[in-house]
Amino acid sequence: MPRRYLKDFYWKDYLLITVGLVLYAVGLIGFIKPGGIVTGGLTGIALLIEYSTGLPLQYVYFFTNCALLLVALKILGIKFLAKTIYGVVVLTALITIAQLIFKEPLMASEPTLSGVVGGMMCGAGIALVFSANGSTGGTDIVVAIINKYKNISFGRGMLLCDFTIICCSYFVFHDYQKIIIALIVMGVMTYTIDMVINGFRQSVQFFIFSDKYETIAKAINFELHRGCTLLDGTGAYTGKPIKVVVVLAKRSESIQMFRLIQKIDEKAFISQTTVRGVYGEGFDKIRS
Repeated sequence: MPRRYLKDFYWKDYLLITVGLVLYAVGLIGFIKPGGIVTGGLTGIALLIEYSTGLPLQYVYFFTNCALLLVALKILGIKFLAKTIYGVVVLTALITIAQLIFKEPLMASEPTLSGVVGGMMCGAGIALVFSANGSTGGTDIVVAIINKYKNISFGRGMLLCDFTIICCSYFVFHDYQKIIIALIVMGVMTYTIDMVINGFRQSVQFFIFSDKYETIAKAINFELHRGCTLLDGTGAYTGKPIKVVVVLAKRSESIQMFRLIQKIDEKAFISQTTVRGVYGEGFDKIRS
C-alpha cells in the first residue's frame, strides 16, 4: 500500500477514536458519575476510589494506565499499544475538561435513567474506538496480556473483570440497588457496543432453490443491481441436479428480494440468514 494511503487510513482511525472518546467522557461524567453508578473497567475502579477517598478519577485512571502500559509494552509491543496510548492520554484530558463543564447533574431526579443514557453514550463511544482498532486501556490491557498466555476469550475476560468491579461497589455504598443499576448500565453499554459495531453492518444471505434460477438471477442482477452466484446441487430425494442461487444483500433490500422472487416463481424455496459483516464492493470496505 502506498505511503500516502497508509497516512490517510490512520488519520481517519484517530479521528474516529477521538469522537468515540468524547462520547465516552460526556456519558461518564455527565450522566453516570452524578448517579453514583460504577461502570466496569479501570474507569469503574477509578470511580470507586473517587467515591471512597475523593481522589479525582482522571488521576487514578491515568497513572494506573501508565503502570499497565509499561508492563504491557514489553509483552505486547509498541504496535499493539500505539492507539491505546493515544486513547489513554486523550481520554484523561477529556475527562478533566468534562469535570469542569458538567459541575451539576444533568438528570438529578432520575439516577437510573441518567445511568441508562450514560451507558448508551459510553457504549457508542467505546464501539467507535473499537471499530478503529483502538482501546481505552485499563482492563483491556490486563485481559490482552492474560489472553496471550492463557486460553481465555477476550469477551469472557472483560465480562468477568467488569462484574467483579461492579460487585465491589457494595463495600463503598453498602447498597444492593447500586449494584443492580450498575449491571443494567453495563447491559445497556454492551448492547449499544454490539449495535454500533455490528447492527448497522448486518446484511442478509439468500439461498434460492428454483427451476427458474436463470430468470431469478438475471432479475437480481438488473433490477436489484446485486451480484449473485450459481451453485451446483443435487436433490437427495429425487437425485436430480439443481442450481442454487446465492445472494448477499443489505438487510433493507430483503422485502424487495422476496417480492422479486415471488413475482417470478411463487413455488421457489428460499433460505434467509443474517450475516454480521460483508466486505467488498457494494458493502463495507475491507479493514485491517
